Amino acid sequence: MKPIAAAGLALLAVCCAAPGQPGSAATDVDVVFEEVTAGSGLSFDFDRARGGGHFMPDSLAGGCALFDYDNDGDLDAYVVLGLFEEAAVHADGANRLFRQEPDGSFTDVSAASGAADPGYGMGVAVGDIDNDGDADLFVTNYGPNALYRNNGDGTFSDITEPAGVGDPRWGASAGFFDFDGDGFLDLFVSNYLQYRPGPDVRDAAGRPEYAGPECCPGTADILYRNNGDGTFRDISAQAGIAEARGKGLGVGFADLDGDGRTDVFVANDGEANRAWVHDGAGGLRDAARPLGVALNGFGGAEASMGVVVADLNGDARSDLFLTHLFQETNTLYLAGEGGRFADATFGSGLGKQSADSTGFGAAPLDIDRDGRPELAVVNGRVLRATGYTGNEHWPPYAEANLLFWNEGDGRFREAGEECGPFCDVDVGRGLAVGDVDNDGDLDLLATTADGRVRLLRNVHASDAHWIGFRLTDTTGPRDATGAVVEVRAGAWTLRGIVAPAQSYLSSHDPRLLFGLGAAGSIDRLSVRWPDGSEELFDATGIDRYHELIRGEGNPG
Repeated sequence: MKPIAAAGLALLAVCCAAPGQPGSAATDVDVVFEEVTAGSGLSFDFDRARGGGHFMPDSLAGGCALFDYDNDGDLDAYVVLGLFEEAAVHADGANRLFRQEPDGSFTDVSAASGAADPGYGMGVAVGDIDNDGDADLFVTNYGPNALYRNNGDGTFSDITEPAGVGDPRWGASAGFFDFDGDGFLDLFVSNYLQYRPGPDVRDAAGRPEYAGPECCPGTADILYRNNGDGTFRDISAQAGIAEARGKGLGVGFADLDGDGRTDVFVANDGEANRAWVHDGAGGLRDAARPLGVALNGFGGAEASMGVVVADLNGDARSDLFLTHLFQETNTLYLAGEGGRFADATFGSGLGKQSADSTGFGAAPLDIDRDGRPELAVVNGRVLRATGYTGNEHWPPYAEANLLFWNEGDGRFREAGEECGPFCDVDVGRGLAVGDVDNDGDLDLLATTADGRVRLLRNVHASDAHWIGFRLTDTTGPRDATGAVVEVRAGAWTLRGIVAPAQSYLSSHDPRLLFGLGAAGSIDRLSVRWPDGSEELFDATGIDRYHELIRGEGNPG
């Protein structure tokens, strides 16, 4: 186990904006987050709806990623954009890559990097497709998706065509995982629906409005097998998913049925969710209904968007949290004995509190380092609020974000003023979590429907201890996507999965960070690698990051 020194980088502070606007801060309250976007280098002028129309993808895009593309030890940022004007995708909507500098600021390196995809962007997935130790990028679009190979010198190459992954449908969330256990990361892509731009729909008052998902039929998702040579093969038909049409928006990756292999959860919009588990014959089968995650506890399909995969009640099992549409509630599915989940929303503190909001990106993060992850949710309507009579495009879609404190045993409490600027009113979409300043707590990168990005630094005062890990698979010097870590500290057993592809259209920091409370050490540290093998590592050194390398531990 190799220690990784924390860089201790300071994010740049900003002045407060007007109350209720991004950048505002609560007063006389120990706030959890401060907005540091202005002055960080992440601010830029862009508006997806600058043409004034109601192009449906504008209301749903786009995502973001926190990842270390240049292997310098700190997180960089990728922001997915898109612009549709005069019936065509416009080059002004190209995606942006920001490199973090030693002083904690960010530099826009989009053009020089070659990763500024010019398509109409939706989401992003991060993974090392060729096991060379460099993080590659897959971008989903309304239109052909794109794959960018990291050249290891600060630049990327567009290898979409030779790789065979440029599907032209409306792609949404995507993620890498080793489907077949051959040591190379395969790729799952959720697709949304078969939308073609046309005349604006109208609301009840006769005003132009965005189309809803009922406008168009859904389509099937895609599973690509990595051939190990930089190319992929569409194996959707062989795997059994090619005829399963849906309206997929979010994805999550975890062992859902307890067989030791990584499965795929797909959040569908207004339709039953899917849980693609291994069928034992080299394919996948939808087990969402027997697992209890296809519908809510009342037997209804919901407009599912964002996905969280994490142990939310401290029983060392992976639970699911889904974000939903206004007048529904966000839903908490707790994993139980026998490989089945239960809708535990009622009584959790997560239901009624979310019924008046439309949730998109969501992330687990242990803010107070007590071993129990909180939940952060970004909100924003897809249909304008009634009663708004102004002429501005986005304000009638804005809603306050939500932060929930984890009180243990599957119970949560909504944060108040201490949430700070994160809970400002906005039109939230993507959300990525990561330790941007390497100080042992998790920060947030959020996107909005208009194309802005927000960086929120975790400033919660805590004397509690922590420990963090980067897991490396020796199949190639890459992040061990799908590995499971268990940390025992006294009576606690803490569990984490290397699963950056979750939330909504976004990708998290692949490192794992555990809050330890008052514990000054850990008693046991185990890793189950993606191939099912287990190792024990020496649990030495808290309040810092360590690298766990496959093969350097003791057999579990």
